[in-house]
Amino acid sequence: MSMGKPLPHDSGPLHVTGVARYVDDIPTPAGTLHLAFGLSPVAHGRIRSLDLSAVRNSPGVVGVWSAEDFDHMPDCSPSAEDEPLLATGTVHYVGQQVFLLAAESHLAARKAVKKAKFDIEELPALLTVDQALAANSRFESGPSIWTRGDAAGALAKSPHIVEGRMEVGGQEHFYLEGQVALALPLENGDMLVHASSQHPTEIQHKVAHALHLSMSAVRVEVRRMGGGFGGKESQGNALAVACAIAAARTGRPCKLRYDRDDDMVITGKRHDLAIGYKAGFDDAGKLTGIEFLHLFRCGWSQDLSLPVADRAMLHADNAYWLPHVRIESHRLKTNTQSATAYRGFGGPQGIIGIERVMDHIAHALKKDPLEVRRVNYYRECDVDQGPGHGHRYGGPHSPKAEELQPQTTPYLMPIEDFIGHAMTAKLSETSDYVARREAIREWNKTSPVLKRGIAMVPVKFGISFTLTWLNQAGALVHVYQDGSIRMNHGGTEMGQGLFQKIAQVAAGVFGVDAEMVKITATDTALVPNTSATAASSGADMNGMAVKIACEAIRERMAAHLAEKHQADPAQVRFADGRVQVGGADYSFAEVAAMAYQSRVSLSSTGFYKTPKITWDRVKGQGRPFLYFAYGAAVTEVVIDTLTGENRILRADILHDTGNSLNPAIDIGQVEGAYVQGAGWLTTEELVWNDKGRLTTHAPSTYKIPACSDRPRVFNVALWDRPNREDTVGRSKAVGEPPFNLGISAFLALSDAVAACGDGSVYPHLDAPATAERILMAVKRQRGDV
Repeated sequence: MSMGKPLPHDSGPLHVTGVARYVDDIPTPAGTLHLAFGLSPVAHGRIRSLDLSAVRNSPGVVGVWSAEDFDHMPDCSPSAEDEPLLATGTVHYVGQQVFLLAAESHLAARKAVKKAKFDIEELPALLTVDQALAANSRFESGPSIWTRGDAAGALAKSPHIVEGRMEVGGQEHFYLEGQVALALPLENGDMLVHASSQHPTEIQHKVAHALHLSMSAVRVEVRRMGGGFGGKESQGNALAVACAIAAARTGRPCKLRYDRDDDMVITGKRHDLAIGYKAGFDDAGKLTGIEFLHLFRCGWSQDLSLPVADRAMLHADNAYWLPHVRIESHRLKTNTQSATAYRGFGGPQGIIGIERVMDHIAHALKKDPLEVRRVNYYRECDVDQGPGHGHRYGGPHSPKAEELQPQTTPYLMPIEDFIGHAMTAKLSETSDYVARREAIREWNKTSPVLKRGIAMVPVKFGISFTLTWLNQAGALVHVYQDGSIRMNHGGTEMGQGLFQKIAQVAAGVFGVDAEMVKITATDTALVPNTSATAASSGADMNGMAVKIACEAIRERMAAHLAEKHQADPAQVRFADGRVQVGGADYSFAEVAAMAYQSRVSLSSTGFYKTPKITWDRVKGQGRPFLYFAYGAAVTEVVIDTLTGENRILRADILHDTGNSLNPAIDIGQVEGAYVQGAGWLTTEELVWNDKGRLTTHAPSTYKIPACSDRPRVFNVALWDRPNREDTVGRSKAVGEPPFNLGISAFLALSDAVAACGDGSVYPHLDAPATAERILMAVKRQRGDV
């Protein structure tokens, strides 16, 4: 059985030998043109004139286009049709595309684009959430507000109150392969686009619209991406549209690849935000009422900001029962890059808010933060974890009638599968959390300069698209007469191992080794109307679609063999590369050949739609997720109180993958997600100057975690028990949930800072907790500022 085996990534050997083909590696036909965008130098202004004469006369330039060269400007937005390919009269951020050129080489295009002369009347720019809020600059008429119970009334009666405001920074995707596209004009005006995109169908739709073609006239192919993390869900639209338009107008293949600086200046980031909170609680630390205020900086266009901000609200509870809660979310329009999808899609921004509250409550009560978290956990009820793991409850006593009923989230979804208590207990034991916390406390007493901190954080992350119709996937599977299998589906490979896992699903259905399954490029001509590979749904949806297609073929093969041997089709067994029926034993290849020669169809499509999804985003009520994935992490850090420099010393992680489809790949995903999450909250700082120019626009100024920043001791284990929902192999999604485990590193740093004072001042760290912010927090603890 291939499913569940820890097989290596299918492209691993290709990666390390350098022969894995990305868009920039595709041999281009003779005469291919190279494109570049001319970018706005100001954050907000009216274009009075644009002198492109020197650009047109630059060596190698073939064509130059600005807004005046279009009767109707193509749109590149994934949502509100508010992102023109080129600026039309007004520019809205530093880096907005103003004109496009095509040249004979990449270097010629880069040189020519610098020769433009802009005359722009600068207008006042809104750069911060507070400026946008004051100006009522937003993407909806007012804030989104979701409530349950009476938060204000509960707060008024609460024995204790904590409140505060936390700034949480954005994050650059920093994929290794930058944004790139290649368009090849075909006969009859058709277009083939090779794109580095998580959403080939959206590229297809946008290109078709720009060229006034039907979608059937545009084919988009994606073999692999060198990383995506959400940054290639919508941000590649402009490149593909530009290439297609230039190819259509010149009749020549066209390619556009951003240099790294341009990539960082042009493209959107993770949404940064300010989180305000007010929480009431009792002497045990149990929440009685809570209010959240989310101020999201969305940038100049809507992009995916509404569902991102919604998902932050959906995860504002994380693992905790909130009986009285009010969440108010503002989606603010600013003159900065349009913030976009990023791993977690708003979930991490919601989770860090409630985790900050738990930490603050524990500090106020002088309790272990884990104790406060456990007091507030959802109740475990009626959770079937497979053989030997029956029903589980939050306490040792026999359950009362009300304890048999699941608690609900603030949006009224029942929590039927909560395993936080058991996972926390297990990780606390394996990480030796209690003893280490006491040892750190004693160590800090005798260490005047270096201080250590430790934190444990749980994760509950919802799996599904909140836009219901995106919860669908298709697949196309062929079995050839020699027994080889070719698989195609709507998911895209960005290094996360999706193709390998789904190949194992297909192999498992036919009872053959995964090596028998040919992994092919995602292609809109083969599987139509695909959803983005996002929301951690790639393996769930596409795996099920492939499984359904494979089962249809297997049933035909079994029926043919059963008829041949006068047996029941249910008695035909596919396993270990063999097919057995009655006393006969064939190789899989022999059965495929027999089926072909008997004119049995060996090709099938598969279609899957996620069940049980019901969601009303206006009311903030329903079941937006099929299930939750859980996890927990313990992180230990050390800080230098003289400089603010810090290190992650150790991380212990226990993560819920259901029945893992591939433990090796899943563990790699957990490790990478944790480091990326820790980077978001520690080193990765985005800085704009007072003119709206991104100053952290290159690896020299923007610091992702390096290899030396990983924990010195890094223990990762999988909570490998079946998903209670009927997912492929009873597995669970693993792309986004473990990203949130990095929050434990941030709170461990806060714990270390708290050790610098007498306990009377809460650290109030903002994120990212850079060395500078840590140093200032240490000084506040000691009363030096």
